[in-house]
Amino acid sequence: MSIRKSPDEVAPTVEFGGATPILRVANIDASLIYYVEALGFRLQWRDGDFACVQRGDASLMLCQGDQGRSGTWVYLGVSDADALHDELRAHGATIRHPPTNYPWGSRELHVTDPDGHVLRLGADARPGEPIGEWLDGTGRRWQPQPDGSWRAAE
Repeated sequence: MSIRKSPDEVAPTVEFGGATPILRVANIDASLIYYVEALGFRLQWRDGDFACVQRGDASLMLCQGDQGRSGTWVYLGVSDADALHDELRAHGATIRHPPTNYPWGSRELHVTDPDGHVLRLGADARPGEPIGEWLDGTGRRWQPQPDGSWRAAE
């Protein structure tokens, strides 16, 4: 694949705002309870089977039975993945993977919601901590190798 020029080199500069993913949910009421009580979001608005939750500058829309599919992965930047891990565990969130340093400079905590969506909650990597294993979408664990590659865990 070859990349020609960046958009700002060929078109007028247009600024993008923050992204607000829309996640399909099976039960809007159950999802709102989970996002508010377990994950610490607040309900920003609701219109029937469509709602928006917010925590800090991050917003997620939840839509019952429409727009998207289960199992979407969303990355949200946070200031401290370890402190958030402790908070979310205390509130009953489903922790998929504890805070782990990765080679791309992020320390990520992964949680799942009732519809199988994965929230990758990432902060800056913690200095002095080793690079940790990766848990892929199927639940298979991968171990980092000294040469920078990954090998499936036995």
